[in-house]
Amino acid sequence: MNAHAAPAPLPASLRPMRDGDLDAVMAIEQRAYPFPWTRGIFRDCLRADYPAWVLERDRTLIGYGVLSVAADEAHVLNVCAAPEVQGQGHGRRMLRALLQVARGRGARRVFLEVRPSNRAAIQLYHAEGFNEIGRRPRYYPAADGREDAIVMAMELLPPADQV
Repeated sequence: MNAHAAPAPLPASLRPMRDGDLDAVMAIEQRAYPFPWTRGIFRDCLRADYPAWVLERDRTLIGYGVLSVAADEAHVLNVCAAPEVQGQGHGRRMLRALLQVARGRGARRVFLEVRPSNRAAIQLYHAEGFNEIGRRPRYYPAADGREDAIVMAMELLPPADQV
């Protein structure tokens, strides 16, 4: 081993989002999206007790996800990895954690919306088992007006040991 090599980064860890995380969450949200969520939206999700998680590495927040669960349906509201760590599997890990929470809360189906222009996210969602089920016209704000949303869904099957 090279004595001058930088130590390997610590693995990322998941924990519930807290009010004290909102500054770091907002910093990522504003870097990641041209039309970011507001602090009020995140605060409302926390106050409504929506499952919200953060991903940390070396005591630095690098991603987050927010989910709503009602009856037997869940909705992935936001999944984001900081732009500087995108493409390293953190979004996939966060999505899988949210799906596990949804399953644990009794959800049988999960929905989400994604911009057609967000090709990386669409590829991730397809790879994780989501399928396009529809479109919401002019759903998202965009630089040139509005952008449609692709609506995706997946069925949550119970773990193999519960079948």
